[in-house]
Amino acid sequence: MRLKPGTLSIAVFTLLMLIVSAGCGKKKAPVTTPPPPPVTNNNTGGDTTPPPTVGAARINSFTAEPRSIERGQAATLRWSIANATDMSLDQGLGPVGANASRQVFPSNTTTYTLTARSAGGTDTRSVTVEVVVPPPPPPPVSTGSGSFSGMDVLNREAQDAYFDYDKSELREDGRTAMQRDAEILKRIFAADPSFTVAIEGHCDERGSAEYNLGLGDRRATAAKEFLVQLGVPADRLTTISYGKDRPVCTEENEACYQRNRRAHLAPAK
Repeated sequence: MRLKPGTLSIAVFTLLMLIVSAGCGKKKAPVTTPPPPPVTNNNTGGDTTPPPTVGAARINSFTAEPRSIERGQAATLRWSIANATDMSLDQGLGPVGANASRQVFPSNTTTYTLTARSAGGTDTRSVTVEVVVPPPPPPPVSTGSGSFSGMDVLNREAQDAYFDYDKSELREDGRTAMQRDAEILKRIFAADPSFTVAIEGHCDERGSAEYNLGLGDRRATAAKEFLVQLGVPADRLTTISYGKDRPVCTEENEACYQRNRRAHLAPAK
């Protein structure tokens, strides 16, 4: 059977349409997109670094040198502290630095407590400075005639305390001199209950007369307060300032100036 050319063309076109329709009917596989990474929100712009740990305050060392002193002598407290924001000593000494030292002059055996604080904790250490009471003074000195002269003993044995330029604080050598003077005064007062002593404050020639009178007064007062701490009766001591009016040396050099910056003991008039 032979098909006509027009019939054959229609059949071929129909077959092609069926093939195309079948191809378009197939479904494409869905494309899978990976989910985005989780977002961390800790109100710090996404920074997940943990906050730094605050260390506890730590006292590395706390010492007293020397641990035992005589009344009137000094001891030095030394310490080293780490991680602290607040550091203090008791006994009225108050705030201190992290690595420092402090001189103390206890009149009796005293325990000092160092406290260091921070947000991470508190640390404390204590040291004790033992104060040894000096031995009792020797018996009163008498002259060959059996009479006693406090003036003679004072003039012969008492020592001056010297000061730095424009200062009224007792130096170490000045405290040593006053310790010896305290023993002399106790002997004199025991032998002569009516004897009194004037502590004179002197200055070198530099500065105005008015200023040096005030400086001399501060020097005499510092010497008196130290003697009282050593057990000398305060009511047997007076103070007077001569400023620069009574020099023991008149040369214009530092050695001479030093001799004039002094606290001197004399019988009270």
